[in-house]
Amino acid sequence: MAADTGHTAKEIIAIRRADGESRTLAASLPRLVLEARRIAANVIHGLHGRRRAGSGENFWQYRRFVSGEPAQNVDWRRSARDDHLYVRELEWEASHTVWIWPDRSPSMAFASKTARESKLERTLIVAFALAELLVAGGERVGIPGLMAPTTSRSIIDKMAQAMLHDDADRLSLPPSFVPAALAETIVLSDFWSPIEEIKATLAGLSGSGAHGTLVQIVDPAEESFPYSGRVEFVEPEGFGVITAGRAESWAQDYTARLALHRDQIRAETNKLDWLFTTHATDRSAAELLLFLHAGMQVSKSGARTTAIKVGPAA
Repeated sequence: MAADTGHTAKEIIAIRRADGESRTLAASLPRLVLEARRIAANVIHGLHGRRRAGSGENFWQYRRFVSGEPAQNVDWRRSARDDHLYVRELEWEASHTVWIWPDRSPSMAFASKTARESKLERTLIVAFALAELLVAGGERVGIPGLMAPTTSRSIIDKMAQAMLHDDADRLSLPPSFVPAALAETIVLSDFWSPIEEIKATLAGLSGSGAHGTLVQIVDPAEESFPYSGRVEFVEPEGFGVITAGRAESWAQDYTARLALHRDQIRAETNKLDWLFTTHATDRSAAELLLFLHAGMQVSKSGARTTAIKVGPAA
């Protein structure tokens, strides 16, 4: 079933706004990266750091020849300078695939008075800006079930057009697919789905050994539950309406359930060596972008370094 007309109109507006905002955000990131170089080594060279030996064209370093290697690996000009044999190593230049899933389900349209923008707008801004940076670094970016990985320099336009022409249901979680073992998956969602659905999605995405990051995008009101008196809560994805006579009496239970839900998500990501963080829309989008850019340190062997967490709480 296609999305309803009202929601589609809101999504079109959000996509168009995010297009412009994300370009500005992506353009500003190099300055932020330079400031963060002390804590995010090699981030300026790409998300996972390519400064390692491999098949490429750029010289990286000389190293000592190891007994048993093919003789043609020896760099005889360099070796002639002293009594040792040396091999000329090249920098790894194979591109890396990153799948980005921006949740565009109805619940993402929510925005309270204290938010800078809706959850949908923030999600799209960060997704577009991250894609722009990844492609600039030579990576391939795709959207699960919607857009094949590409290195196109017009990546934001391609993503926006793919979304604007998408007439499928707006799913909260990525469709079932298994990314390649060396791929990275970034899921931007409010993650209000039942924990069993989140577990099933994670199991599928990590089945090949691929790494990923889950980012829970929330509105400030969803964090603090600032409601009091008689309040009518409308679930935007078809689960009805709940009326609270004294909403403030629900705050403690709500906070406890929110903490439990996050603990359950975090327990699953920890098992898989994935990352999980939260981001409220009254915070800076640049803060989240820098976190993602610095945190996705994935080597070609699939080993992951410790993420550098800048700003968003885990």
